Amino acid sequence: MAQEAAARPREETLSLWKREQALLKARVVDRDTEAWQRDPAFSGLHRVGGVDVSFVKGDSVRACASLVVLSYPELEVVYEDCRMVSLTAPYLSGFLAFREVPFLVDAVQRLREEEPGLVPQVLLVDGNGVLHPQGFGVACHLGVLTGLPCIGVAKKLLQVDGLENNDQHKDKALRSHEHSTKPLYVSVGHRVSLEVAVRLTHSCCRFRIPEPLRQADIRSRDYIRRSLGGPGPQQESRSQEARRPKVGPERGPEEPPGEGRAPKAHSPGSRTHSKAPGPGAQEQ
Repeated sequence: MAQEAAARPREETLSLWKREQALLKARVVDRDTEAWQRDPAFSGLHRVGGVDVSFVKGDSVRACASLVVLSYPELEVVYEDCRMVSLTAPYLSGFLAFREVPFLVDAVQRLREEEPGLVPQVLLVDGNGVLHPQGFGVACHLGVLTGLPCIGVAKKLLQVDGLENNDQHKDKALRSHEHSTKPLYVSVGHRVSLEVAVRLTHSCCRFRIPEPLRQADIRSRDYIRRSLGGPGPQQESRSQEARRPKVGPERGPEEPPGEGRAPKAHSPGSRTHSKAPGPGAQEQ
């Protein structure tokens, strides 16, 4: 039987989470703070990160926390860190960050210590930022704790006051490319404006999911399979790839020149840091 975390935290823990969330929320910066963000072509942006937490099937405790860094605008992986972790905090809607963010903060800290020259200038986070019931989602939480500019990219719309999940709203959501039928919900995490968050996310899309998040997800799932001795990674066949759009998103009428360009085929060489805990070692 798969291990299960407690269904709901004790009331004192929940109260603590609420207080900490409120304190951290007050530190969110929802404007551009970097020079590259103010440049229409994002000149000066060279490294974009993505983070992901993938679960072992049928197990709500064991997971893989991954951090990847991609070159920009080439969108080639230059750094990878995947670790198996044990989630001890229970899942509670609106407080996902307390369950997952500590492991992502650890990954950022390892990168700063081991390869400081590869620290991303912005992080894309699989989840919400200020588009959140408490206005403080996982992208905000990670941004405040690491100090890095962060963007929330969610696949589903959370129930937020003033927003309705209807066809009119979906027409205004971000679509990765002109053929996409499933929108993405981009929101400010930390140290970035919404306008820049949307444009940068759009420019990072080769497929529906922005490449930093897509690579973090692929590599974390592959790492789980390798760590648990399962079958090798499932790769798309060339025929499947051929049916998927390859070009970058078209530039919209209000986007400045240079945006939505197709990624260049260039790889500066990747550095991987995927480590499985040794026998008897405590998972971090």
